[in-house]
Amino acid sequence: MIDWMTTILEITALVSALAAMTIVLTMTYAYVRKYLPKKITEVKVTKKTIEEKPMSKDTASEGVTFNDIFMFMIAVPLVLLWVGFAGFVIHSGLQDDSVLEQIEGYTTLIAILGGPALLIIKDALDVWKQEQAEKTAFYKVKAQAVIDYNDHAQKQAQMIEAKAQEQEHKMQSKK
Repeated sequence: MIDWMTTILEITALVSALAAMTIVLTMTYAYVRKYLPKKITEVKVTKKTIEEKPMSKDTASEGVTFNDIFMFMIAVPLVLLWVGFAGFVIHSGLQDDSVLEQIEGYTTLIAILGGPALLIIKDALDVWKQEQAEKTAFYKVKAQAVIDYNDHAQKQAQMIEAKAQEQEHKMQSKK
C-alpha cells in the first residue's frame, strides 16, 4: 500500500515539475517571440500606386534593453533552477530516506532560490496585468470611437435623406 502511494506521489511530483517547466518555457517563448524581427511593412500595389500599410505596435522594431538581458541571463535560469531543484528534491525524497534526514538543508536552499524567483514571477505577472489593462482601455476607446462614428454616420445619412426629400418637394412644387 505504501509503495503504491509513493509511486502516485512520485508521478504527481514529476507531472507538477513538468507542468511548471512547460509554463516557464511557454512564458520564455512568448517573451522571445515578442522581440524577434518581424515583417516591418507590407506593400500593396494597385493601379500603379504603392501604399504602405502603417506599422502597428506589434511590428515596431525595439532594441534590446538591459532588462531583456537581465531576464534571459539571470531571471529565467533562476526560475528554472528553482522549479527543477524543488522537483528533484521531491523526487529524491520519495526515493531515498537519507534525503529526508537532511530535508532542512534542502528546504533552506529551495527557499533561498525561491525568494528571488517568486519576485521575478510576481513582476512578470504584474507586467502581464498592466498589458491586459492597456488592451482593455484601448478596446474601450476603440469601441467608443466606433459608436461615435456610427452615430455621426447615421445623423449624416438622415440629413442627406432629409435634404434629398426637401429637394424633391421643391422640384415637385415647381412643376
